[in-house]
Amino acid sequence: MHVPMPLRIVFFGTPPFAASLLSYLLDAGIPILAIVTQPDRPQGRSLQKAFSAVKKTALERAPEIPLLQPEKGSDPDFLSSLRALQADLFVVVAFGQILPQQLLDIPPKGCINLHASLLPKYRGAAPIQRVLIQGENETGVAIQKMVKQLDAGDVIVTARMEIPLDMIFGELEEALCELSKPLLLLVLQSYVVGIPPAEPQNHSLATHAAKISTEEGEIHWAMPALKIHNLIRAFSPRPGAWCWFRQGEQMRRIKILRTALCSGQRMQKEAKPGQILSDEGVVICGDGVLKLLVVQPEGKGVMDAASWLRGFREPPYFQ
Repeated sequence: MHVPMPLRIVFFGTPPFAASLLSYLLDAGIPILAIVTQPDRPQGRSLQKAFSAVKKTALERAPEIPLLQPEKGSDPDFLSSLRALQADLFVVVAFGQILPQQLLDIPPKGCINLHASLLPKYRGAAPIQRVLIQGENETGVAIQKMVKQLDAGDVIVTARMEIPLDMIFGELEEALCELSKPLLLLVLQSYVVGIPPAEPQNHSLATHAAKISTEEGEIHWAMPALKIHNLIRAFSPRPGAWCWFRQGEQMRRIKILRTALCSGQRMQKEAKPGQILSDEGVVICGDGVLKLLVVQPEGKGVMDAASWLRGFREPPYFQ
């Protein structure tokens, strides 16, 4: 849908979620004066500098649009560049930096942020993963007017969706991105004729979605099956929930990328958490059992769990 409008924006974003929304706005004909993303960062074992998904989209789709990569949003030269653009509105989607008040004050119509949760719940860096870890059955997106306090601005509009019990992070992220696109366009259209109303958040209901770490993804099989299942969902496909297993005299690491909750599974009395009962990949947990579906052994590619288990004479034992 092409929607020409006399609204000039600067787009801020970094990861694939933001890049997909940037592409959508470009397709819709939104006048974007500049694109702001994080600086190139070292990645992988080689530590070679790689640029963000938003930078990749900007260079491929709109190389004529100025691309800014400030180390800090408070950098004086960067702020001067933003003021010179004379944009009406700044649009922020998963940028990855706290923006200072002097930046938020630049555009006459303010700054808006698209956040992947139903604010005030799950404010912060990792709302999608935290929703899954907590086993929520509903989430959504919210577009807020930005203030200096993290994700605490008045909410213009929200959209909701249910979360199936087997949905993993990558799938939920994509679904929320698709949910966001028409919502963001609708809000931008409303800014053409003025500044839309917004509802203050109930700050007493706020929860925090802290950034996840690789260490947090370690699976402890003594936990209940549902809790492990939700952890695996939240870390899949990246960075991957993981655990150790013994192979001969060596301990090896494996990522568990997808599981299914099992009911009515008959367990041996002497079975202990971490024990794999059969070549079908049923694992004993502290309360209940899980069936392994997709795994990634250390140094190997992603594979179905049954194929991995066929490589053992006896099922391995998770630590």
